[in-house]
Amino acid sequence: MRDVDELRPLTAGRLLELWREGRETEDPLERVLLCNGRILAECCFCQGERVYGTPADALEDLTGRQMDGLLRRLAEGGGPLPDRRPQAGTVNPEFDAARFAALWRA
Repeated sequence: MRDVDELRPLTAGRLLELWREGRETEDPLERVLLCNGRILAECCFCQGERVYGTPADALEDLTGRQMDGLLRRLAEGGGPLPDRRPQAGTVNPEFDAARFAALWRA
């Protein structure tokens, strides 16, 4: 999954337009995936720039679970996403190196 640091909600009118664009597809699963790809292509941003140029880009990059997670966040209001990447120099205060070494040898 590409880096996404912000989800920008769409208006209800724009969501309706995107749904209508996908109505020509008869298969319900295909219709939902295409619509979700359209939505995420317009809502996902990283450092102020759109992450996906086309809905196909979003569908090629994201798994169903990732799409679901982003759409749930979007439904909750969107906005900035927390940075989940480990920060350089971060240390787990609960990590016990001696215990780890003992368990590794066992």
